[in-house]
Amino acid sequence: MKYLKNVATLSLDESKCTGCLRCLDVCPHAVLAAVDGKIAIADRDACMECGACSRNCPFAALTVSAGVGCAYAVARGGNCDGSPNCC
Repeated sequence: MKYLKNVATLSLDESKCTGCLRCLDVCPHAVLAAVDGKIAIADRDACMECGACSRNCPFAALTVSAGVGCAYAVARGGNCDGSPNCC
């Protein structure tokens, strides 16, 4: 599932990633990928800003403002049979 383009708050500090890959196990939409033993953001527009990756990263390499932004509004609107409101 894709949300709105270029609105997810997900960010990666590559210098903090140790390659534990724990975030791959918890991301529900395959936003992340392993590249050369470390994490890379493969599809930022698929991020629903749930925060699972950042909460499970023991090295704080990933950050996301869970439950904010347009991606959340789209998901909430779709789950509640209402229209998303990003404003």
